[in-house]
Amino acid sequence: MKMNPVYKRETMVSARSFRLALILVIFNSILALVILLNMYSVVERVKLTAEIQYSSFTTLYVFVAVVEFVMLMFIMPALTAGSISGERERQTLDILLTTTMKPSEIIWGKLLSSFSTMFLMVVSSFPLLAVSFVYGGVMIHDVLLLLLCYLTVALLCGSMGICFSSLFKRSTVATVVSYGVLVFIAAGTYAVNIFMLSMARMNMDSSYASSINGVTDQANSGPCLYLLLLNPVATFYVMINKQAGVNPVISSLNNWFGPHPDNFIMNNWVMLSILIQLLLAAIFILIAIKGVSQSKRRRIRIK
Repeated sequence: MKMNPVYKRETMVSARSFRLALILVIFNSILALVILLNMYSVVERVKLTAEIQYSSFTTLYVFVAVVEFVMLMFIMPALTAGSISGERERQTLDILLTTTMKPSEIIWGKLLSSFSTMFLMVVSSFPLLAVSFVYGGVMIHDVLLLLLCYLTVALLCGSMGICFSSLFKRSTVATVVSYGVLVFIAAGTYAVNIFMLSMARMNMDSSYASSINGVTDQANSGPCLYLLLLNPVATFYVMINKQAGVNPVISSLNNWFGPHPDNFIMNNWVMLSILIQLLLAAIFILIAIKGVSQSKRRRIRIK
């Protein structure tokens, strides 16, 4: 099977650059510093109380997983937002479009090269997460689900970046729009649910029955809750809470947005949200392919 030329070139350039090694060092150094500080606090607590709290190691797993998730979510758009727009700025996109490669091959080559970098970062950090295995509390299937969540958010954020990179001529604009859409998905869906919850509580507070029977606690955000299926932060929150044994899926969401009925979506929230986010990533990729295709058609017309 022939390797994608764009992917081959991008990975070779990335592997030979000092930038990749620097990113890996900084990324894992931050995680290692977090782990060492947490371990230090555990040791100091043992010195004071002469007790070992094994739940601290589960807390360590959760804390490191959260730090890594946030870093992945904000690094991936920066890696892909300049993929196509950077070619335009260097005036090499026209040369790339003269080859026999299809626009889809160009997009996939650019995206997979950045995705490979992120995958390398995730895998390189797993030995640090393995510290929690020493005292138990985390199972292999938990780590595999965590890896799936990482790969999903990396693909979603990466496809978002390369989509806007194909639509805008400047990498700066593409990067700003990518982060803006990411913040809108992460914070916007949360804000909509908070708004709908507050409106429901206001309506109940204004009713005579609610003031007598005290049913205000039954207020919820309604169907808007399912907008959070698009939100990778909500997916990660539910998944990590379930792994840590803090709250089941339904309780985690109901604590934020009021009681909701127990149904198929609530019971399979993590996997359904991952599938929906992968579908959203596919839509971004299709838009990016269409954007490059239009650039190629414009070039042919001008020629």
